[in-house]
Amino acid sequence: MSGQTLTRADLSEAVYQEVGLSRNESAELVEAVLDEMADALVKGEMVKISSFGTFSVREKGQRIGRNPKTGEEVPILPRRVLVFRASHVLKKRINGE
Repeated sequence: MSGQTLTRADLSEAVYQEVGLSRNESAELVEAVLDEMADALVKGEMVKISSFGTFSVREKGQRIGRNPKTGEEVPILPRRVLVFRASHVLKKRINGE
């Protein structure tokens, strides 16, 4: 891995360069898109971005875990987790096909 991270600022700058909106408008657009995605996921909806992938929320039930240090059994409470499944197009692009 390269160790670099793509940030909101980087996305805003890319929108600024490609679309030609002002920097403030570009930042507002990126924030609006991310907020819309987050709101949909909170509601339990799936977010599908064509040729990129699908974000969804999955319910995980309660289970028994183990503290690796002490070996003590500990209950792990039910929770919701975010799941991303990459599209075949993205997988092929990552693998250079």
